[in-house]
Amino acid sequence: MQTERLLPDQMGMARAAILLAGGQVVAIPTETVYGLAGDARNGEAVARIYQAKGRPSFNPLIVHVPDVVAARTIARMTPEAEALAAAFWPGALTLVLPLRSDAGIASLVTAGLDTVAIRVPAHPVAQALLRLTGPLAAPSANASGRISPTSAAHVLDPDGGLDGRIGAVLDAGPCPLGLESTIIGWPQGRATLLRPGGIPAEAITEALGQPLAAHQADPATPNAPGQLTSHYAPNAALRLDASDPRPDETHVAFGRPGPFTLSETGDLTQAAARLFDTLRRADREGRPIAVAPIPDHGLGAAINDRLRRAAAPRD
Repeated sequence: MQTERLLPDQMGMARAAILLAGGQVVAIPTETVYGLAGDARNGEAVARIYQAKGRPSFNPLIVHVPDVVAARTIARMTPEAEALAAAFWPGALTLVLPLRSDAGIASLVTAGLDTVAIRVPAHPVAQALLRLTGPLAAPSANASGRISPTSAAHVLDPDGGLDGRIGAVLDAGPCPLGLESTIIGWPQGRATLLRPGGIPAEAITEALGQPLAAHQADPATPNAPGQLTSHYAPNAALRLDASDPRPDETHVAFGRPGPFTLSETGDLTQAAARLFDTLRRADREGRPIAVAPIPDHGLGAAINDRLRRAAAPRD
């Protein structure tokens, strides 16, 4: 298969919509990372997502919709979910909610669960495409477990990318946030942080007026994306909280300049946007990677979550 590289203009958007309507999969930009989109109502299209990524079929996908009205046709929105949607949609927040019986979503999307992960992205290209296509299932557009893509070049990268395995990539430049969405669910009836991400947990706590419950995910039976123990991984071994690199390591710095710094000034927003690209560049050095300590608050919690999974033992 030859992967087409489409511009985010009228012709490119129309071509992407045609491919998606025909059951193909297309990498699309969002404000978080590039997603590998397929028609969420078409089981064969969703199967192609899993096939292209080499993704375990027990790992659920996020359904992307253009607005909260569309979300209500797929999921049963609780009062707390409505409050979070009003505060953070469109944006980098995914809600795991009860699936409506008449949603029409392919069962592969939810991995057989009675809940569905749903999000309204803020990226204007994703918004425009969703209004042409309807709901799209879209995990990150990379080989399963590898570093998430924040540009079309990452999607097509021979190392961990999907060139030749998908119909097209809709190239709208780099993703402005560069870190996947925060995921909130209600597994025990209380708002729970299932995955830290682009919206700090502190902001969600403030919107709800109460603290979030902690969640101990079982990697064997994930109830939301991004819960596998080893994920977002480079080829090289990763050492964390490394202020002083060893001579044989490539150092990813934070709070000081360097060829592989996440932020010269210690800015967590900048570090989130640079994280995956910096890991990719450091990985090309062909040496073990040592990452400087990152503050574990705000977006730092999400950055550290990704780094811990990237450093986890691999199968």
